[in-house]
Amino acid sequence: MASSIKNLSDFSHIQVADASSFKFAIVVAQWNAEITGALLNGAISGLEKHGAKESNIEVIEVPGSFELTSGADLALRNQSFDAVICLGCVIQGETRHFDFICHAVANGVSNVGLKYNKPVIFGVLTTDNLQQALDRAGGKHGNKGEEAAITAIQMAAIAKKI
Repeated sequence: MASSIKNLSDFSHIQVADASSFKFAIVVAQWNAEITGALLNGAISGLEKHGAKESNIEVIEVPGSFELTSGADLALRNQSFDAVICLGCVIQGETRHFDFICHAVANGVSNVGLKYNKPVIFGVLTTDNLQQALDRAGGKHGNKGEEAAITAIQMAAIAKKI
């Protein structure tokens, strides 16, 4: 597996756009707070590192990953954001609940973006266990929150050009 040998949050090979003119919403799940808190910190850090102003970043907490879709929809319905970042963590359990949640969230995030014609970024960890989540939330494989932030910046810049 490629992720076992590299930091997935290395963006040294690309030119990241200037985020200073963009407004972002970050919708973050409260469930698995140890992980989602680290993802949130990574996202904010990634945005600010590329020029986003603290005043142009709004954090919206929702109960769990399933509610990320509703949170993104409410954010775009009520305010003008250039991009929305959805952050959550779903860890495989003993039932099929994992599959239903992951599928619903992935489709929901995509549909909200299409509904509003705005970038809505899927920053949701879907892991087999807690250690994999920790490794991707600031651990040895980087921070998926930062990756989602860079994606949001890049997509907001593309949307502005088109």
